[in-house]
This record gives sequence, C-alpha cells and structure tokens, in this order.
Amino acid sequence: MERVYREMLFQLFENGKSVFTQKNLAKICELSLSTVNHALKPLKKMHAIEIKRRNFVVVNPKKILVYWACIRDLKKDIVYSAFIPKPVEQIESSLPANAVLTAYSAFKLRFKKIPAEYSEVIAYGDKKDFIERFGKRESKQEPNLIVLELDKHLTKFSLAPIAQIYVDLWNLEKWYANEFLKAIEGEINGILAKLGYR
Repeated sequence: MERVYREMLFQLFENGKSVFTQKNLAKICELSLSTVNHALKPLKKMHAIEIKRRNFVVVNPKKILVYWACIRDLKKDIVYSAFIPKPVEQIESSLPANAVLTAYSAFKLRFKKIPAEYSEVIAYGDKKDFIERFGKRESKQEPNLIVLELDKHLTKFSLAPIAQIYVDLWNLEKWYANEFLKAIEGEINGILAKLGYR
C-alpha cells in the first residue's frame, strides 16, 4: 500500500499531478487493482481523495502524508546497520550504486541546505551490496549507517521522493529529525501553496 501513497504524492509534489486512475496506479506500482483499491479506502474515508466516475482527485494531500507517516514502520524494514568510523559525507559518497538516500542526506541533496547537523545516514538498498561494501560489522557503538529494504518501486528514484523523506523523518527518533521534519514541512507547504492547496 505504501507504494501507492509514494507514487501519488511523488506525482503531486514533484509533478503537480492530482488526478489519478486506479488502473494506472496499479500498473506503475506493479500491484493488483484490489491492492490499490484497498490502499485508497482509508483515504476516501478521511476525505483526502474524491472519487469521480472515471478517476479520483487528491483534495487533501497533507492527510495522506500524515496517515502514511503514522502507519510507516521503519524498524521492520532495516536490513543492515553498522557503525562506520567516517564523517557522514564520506559514508554518503561511498554507498553502493543502487542505494537510494532518504531522510537527512536526501533532504540536504534535494534542498541544498541542512536545518541541523546530523550524524547518521539512512538509505534504501540491498543488504548483500552493503555487506560487500562495508562488511559484517559488529560494534558496541550506535550505528551511523542504517539501510532499509529497497522495494522495486523505489528503484526508479535516484533520491527518495519528498513524501518518502517526510515519512521517514517522522519515524526517526534523533533530536535533529524534528528539525529536518519542520524544514521539510515548510518546503511542502510552499509546494502545496503553489498548487492551490490551503
């Protein structure tokens, strides 16, 4: 279901698209129509989307964003974590080629600024690739590289989409996650204002 929310909000935030069909979403996300329909039910119930005869329209994207953030479970998606004795910039630049940065690193790369200093790198990727690159590391120190399972839909992005960055930040517990979350909320508010949402 998260693929559906990711695709809808990517199309809205990055491309300004607010009208969708279930059939097209199912094709893009490589999901069954029944899965897409199931994903849309809570959005319809909370009046975040309006169902039309041939399509549906996003009327309250913030509701979708917050709902997704609330059901997101980062911990269950962790496939690799390690303490790498390097600055975050060096860790970011040494990730495997198919890794997709999210959270702090993705915010920095997308918006060319940081609201606070950060000391961990969060990315989506293949466990095998990270073991080959960094080895199986066991340390008493807290991990500063956390790798989340990379689903097929995410592989089309070189950098996590804005909505994915938001929901991942929402679910991180470091104090600076809140600073990044406030900053990305500001960016999203600006995007939505330009698109005519209030």
